[in-house]
Amino acid sequence: MDYLSLKGIPSKRIVKDICGLYREVFNEDRQLNERMADKPNVDVQLAYENGTLIGFKIGYEQSPTTFYSWLGGVRSTSQGKGVALQLMRNQHAKAKEAGYKIVETKTMNRWRKMLLLNIRFGFNVTAVEE
Repeated sequence: MDYLSLKGIPSKRIVKDICGLYREVFNEDRQLNERMADKPNVDVQLAYENGTLIGFKIGYEQSPTTFYSWLGGVRSTSQGKGVALQLMRNQHAKAKEAGYKIVETKTMNRWRKMLLLNIRFGFNVTAVEE
């Protein structure tokens, strides 16, 4: 596994790869390149296996002290190998290096694996949404 950390909006090729993986993981299409462009201080964490993107985690500055962990996903054939956990660790390390004191995120009950990972990583659940 190879991990890559990017500050700011990635290249068009990488965004295309992220969008493809997003469609595969979530079975929906989002214009992530446009949505990322609206976010301040975007941080992108990527996981590759044999040159193929298998996971991503995107976050951005919510305030000078708060980093928002926004979107992430791991290819189904690569789940259970610790990829999401490593992406989260990488993202939080970068947030800490950048001076953020708080990391926030949201998830839904239907994404149980992410919810459990967040709890395991020490997030406090403050609300539940369907």
